[in-house]
Amino acid sequence: MTGARAVGVEASGITVRVRGRAAPVLADVALSAPPGAVTGLLGPNGSGKSTLLHALAGSTTPDAGEVRLGGRPLGAVPRLERARTVAVMEQDADSDTDLAVADVVALGRLPHRRRLTPPGPDDAAACARALDLVGMAGTERRRWRTLSGGERQRVHAARALAQEPAVLLLDEPTNHLDVRHQHELLGLLRATELTVVVVLHDLALAARYCDRLVVLRDGRVHAAGPTAGVLTPPTLREAFGVDAVVTQDGGGVRVEVTGAADR
Repeated sequence: MTGARAVGVEASGITVRVRGRAAPVLADVALSAPPGAVTGLLGPNGSGKSTLLHALAGSTTPDAGEVRLGGRPLGAVPRLERARTVAVMEQDADSDTDLAVADVVALGRLPHRRRLTPPGPDDAAACARALDLVGMAGTERRRWRTLSGGERQRVHAARALAQEPAVLLLDEPTNHLDVRHQHELLGLLRATELTVVVVLHDLALAARYCDRLVVLRDGRVHAAGPTAGVLTPPTLREAFGVDAVVTQDGGGVRVEVTGAADR
């Protein structure tokens, strides 16, 4: 779907501390996101999912541990190469400037252009392709203030795809999306065959679209591995405090939360 070749992302021993907080936000966290796979980050609020995603992106520097991109230490990857390789979609990404949709999506092409060089035909084609993929073709001239929350999320997804990265890091990309567009976006991410690491809250969506899962609890890895091996009733009870029925159907996993677990 893009010209990029997927590369793996690995993290080991990731520890992140915040001033004024006794316990670390992340403690000795390990993660393996194989090339071309969708790896989901799950966990209760405050478990460290977004912090881990920022560490993988290089926007948060861990106090200990290492992130590797394609087998290389992230710090050894030149900044421009990293910008071309890794695209990030933040949680509730917003903009105070009332840009046109085309301008927002074009931001994804900046790593591919020389400084002060105007966009070329390749940039225009990548942006148009990305908007079409997220179902926003024909909206290039619409202003940011006229978009709904869900439309803004899809435009930011288009910006990430227009970057033509090898790795996509997404923090709750289904926020503000209706049910149909949640499935469309996650299905699209899976179809890219890129390396995707995505923070999700919806267990059913994680079961449906993720190849692997990492479940965080209190800043530590509670469970990790292939989806079917992670989404078990005991794990869901321990990590999320819910009872659930988990079934396997045609090689896939289905999760139905039946209620809060007894304390």
